[in-house]
Amino acid sequence: MSRPSAGTTRKRLFSQRDYLAPLAIPTGEQPADVLNTIWRKNEVYLDIGSYSIGSGVGVLWPLVMMFLGLAYGFRNISPEGSLLTLMVGGIITGIPALIMIHGLFRPVPLPLRFNRQRREVCVPREDGEYWIVPWESVTAAAVQHSTVSQGGRMEMGLLVIGFDNPDPNAQEGNQHFSLGFNCGGGTTAMALWECIRSYMEIGPQAVPRCNFEGESSGRSLLGWLLFLLAEIARALLKGNVLVALKESAFLFLLGSPLAFYLQEKKLIPPPGLPYPEISEWSKPLPPEQWAKRSPELEAAIAEREAALAASAHTGQAS
Repeated sequence: MSRPSAGTTRKRLFSQRDYLAPLAIPTGEQPADVLNTIWRKNEVYLDIGSYSIGSGVGVLWPLVMMFLGLAYGFRNISPEGSLLTLMVGGIITGIPALIMIHGLFRPVPLPLRFNRQRREVCVPREDGEYWIVPWESVTAAAVQHSTVSQGGRMEMGLLVIGFDNPDPNAQEGNQHFSLGFNCGGGTTAMALWECIRSYMEIGPQAVPRCNFEGESSGRSLLGWLLFLLAEIARALLKGNVLVALKESAFLFLLGSPLAFYLQEKKLIPPPGLPYPEISEWSKPLPPEQWAKRSPELEAAIAEREAALAASAHTGQAS
């Protein structure tokens, strides 16, 4: 089955899909690691992971605060209503909280490893299996969906990266694997994909720094609380009231101290790939042994860069 080429956009009434690879041509967006997906980065490989316990806290915390606030407000007006609010809130937030707590005791999912010198990707699978997939066969798409309700129009989206099993005799159900990153779709998904594409085609200097590797996880929950309080105080001393309000929202409404603390505990240091063969595969190669772009990708990148340059020139002229 033929796949849409990179640069193709398919629009429907409530959805849009922008195909980014293959072949992995420039998107025109600046690389932006909006989800802290870069777990390791060096001259040989880039580890990309999808794990965000902090986002779970950020979603759950406001609901907990809302139900506690409602219960507190009803305590004198209607004690029965206050108790009912606590019970309903406990049911609505309790199940996701239990799922999140269970996830804290499970190992962090292994990352994808993009080896730019070999131009290959190591894709961890179940039961200790892994695939070695050619970089130029990787598929990527920015998917965006819209819904319309009484509250207005809402847009959701993600970046989907797909891989084909290199084993031609793979069983049904084990022939393809895809991983989705809930970054919002559209240009945001393109910017996230550009982190991977720029690393493979340009180099590590073109990619944002890793937020986890080399850091220390010694900051406690109290340490994160004091850190954010200090940021609020610093903003107020400088007269930046809006910045202080934003930091206060992160602190009280989104539970940022707990989110940052749990994220650090799980991802510092980030997990590696526990395969002896991949340790050898991840070692640097002499430059003369580095894999090269295919002529098809070379031509596609040159054509895309020329189109982007012409578009930028037209925009400046107008």
